[in-house]
Amino acid sequence: MADSAPPPTTAAAAAPAAGAGPSATAASSAIGSGQKAHNTSRVIEDDTLDGDDDVDQSGDKEDDELFEELENDDYGMASFREQRLEELKEEVEKRKLMVENEHGSYKNITDEKEVMDVTTKTKHCVVHFCHSDFRRCMIIDRHLEAMAKKHIKTRFVKIKVEDAPFLVDKLQVRMLPCVISFTDGIAVDRLVGFEELGNTDDFSTAILELRYKTVGVIEDDSKKDTRKMKKKSIFSRDYGSDEGTDDEY
Repeated sequence: MADSAPPPTTAAAAAPAAGAGPSATAASSAIGSGQKAHNTSRVIEDDTLDGDDDVDQSGDKEDDELFEELENDDYGMASFREQRLEELKEEVEKRKLMVENEHGSYKNITDEKEVMDVTTKTKHCVVHFCHSDFRRCMIIDRHLEAMAKKHIKTRFVKIKVEDAPFLVDKLQVRMLPCVISFTDGIAVDRLVGFEELGNTDDFSTAILELRYKTVGVIEDDSKKDTRKMKKKSIFSRDYGSDEGTDDEY
């Protein structure tokens, strides 16, 4: 039996198609290269799109943090306003209570026991020991009355020396006008006559206000921390000299 042989290879299969030459081969290579270039470009384009997604996500995150901070600020401001309103309400209530307790008025007291109660139960109190026949006592009255309406946190009262024999003796009131100031029941200042006010009848209320701001009897809006004064008992005798040209009682 004759050995079988592989089928003959046709010319069409073994050789390039008719008319095909170097130009056809080059065109085929160009197409192949074009596909590769296209694929590469596509990969780069995809990478770029992925990068844009990352940037957008990061931007969204920053926006969220910003909005959260703004919300926290709004909450903080709201809390501050609410706290401030509560403080104002408390201040209004305190002032109302003070007015009910005769703060804001210059009261004439006829009972020395009441004077003692006022000085011990009131944070700040100014007491004028006066005499109805002394002209300079009337001048002091005008200034203290004006101050009482302006500084309602401080009590301003007066008592005639003939109505307070016990206090006049204990406090050694010898010269008029005599104004003694108290803080928490402790005497912190004593004003006798007008020598410390320029020794004139025409001194201004502002001068008297400055004195009491200095000793801390009335509030100083420009300086909350007033200097500490040496405290003395209501019955202390260490008030200094009463020498002057004012009326002697």
